[in-house]
Amino acid sequence: MDNQAEVREFLTSRRAKINPEQAGLPAGSRRRVPGLRRSEVAALADVSVEYYAKLERGHLAGVSPAVLEAVARALQLDDAERAHLMNLAQTADGSEALTRPRRRTPQWKAHRSLQWVLDAVTAGPAFVRNGRMDILATNQLARAFYDDVYATPHNQANLARFNFLDPSSRRFYPDWDQAADVAVSILRTEAGRNPHDKGLHDLVGELSTRSDDFRTRWGAHNVRHHGTGTKRFHHHAVGEMTLAYEGLEMAAEPGLTLTIYTAEPASPSDEALRLLASWAATDQPTSATPRSRT
Repeated sequence: MDNQAEVREFLTSRRAKINPEQAGLPAGSRRRVPGLRRSEVAALADVSVEYYAKLERGHLAGVSPAVLEAVARALQLDDAERAHLMNLAQTADGSEALTRPRRRTPQWKAHRSLQWVLDAVTAGPAFVRNGRMDILATNQLARAFYDDVYATPHNQANLARFNFLDPSSRRFYPDWDQAADVAVSILRTEAGRNPHDKGLHDLVGELSTRSDDFRTRWGAHNVRHHGTGTKRFHHHAVGEMTLAYEGLEMAAEPGLTLTIYTAEPASPSDEALRLLASWAATDQPTSATPRSRT
């Protein structure tokens, strides 16, 4: 991806999101741009207007961490946005190779002990994904939970492709717009962290070509850390569920995330998960390993 374009569009989009009142500045009149002016960001970051304009044109190579932090504070970036800016700066410096996840072969699969861990989780779906949102390994309940994803071979066990290209995702995600926002922000975060991932480039190109919903969201340059929260789902076999999730970064496999979904004990969603487990045990294949990894 074009690093300078990524930097330019990211900084411009963040500047447009902050109004003068939020930054503690007078609103004034006859403002021709949304959000803050470049001069206002420069003043808040304590750099010259010319220097900030250079940064916003995409030139982050050689910029000190102190300046990046000052810009992050001026633009009121959250933790995910700040990390994304630092990743973009590392790419500009040519040092991203030291920090991005190491390359893996296309045939990567869960080692036995990891699969044992997944299979030991019996009360909720547990699965491993990468930053491209490929599902790489699951327990039996997660395989049944994502039955719609696996039902269409074109999805290639990829949650983003399912979200934007498979009509059944509109039923599976009752809050579809929220799920779509999350999917794109995860991919955008991965693009900053691992900018030379050809599989990610290909996926973004495919989704941008085939989905207006994706293309619009991709252009917003939103990023996020996707660690914990609650989501609603509607499974074709057991109905609606509200599930909490925890996403755990895997220290032994940089770039991969282990996610576990659980339901509030004794809730209707808990009962739905029990029904799903019974359905999985009787109607689903015994193998919990997805077909392939791109």
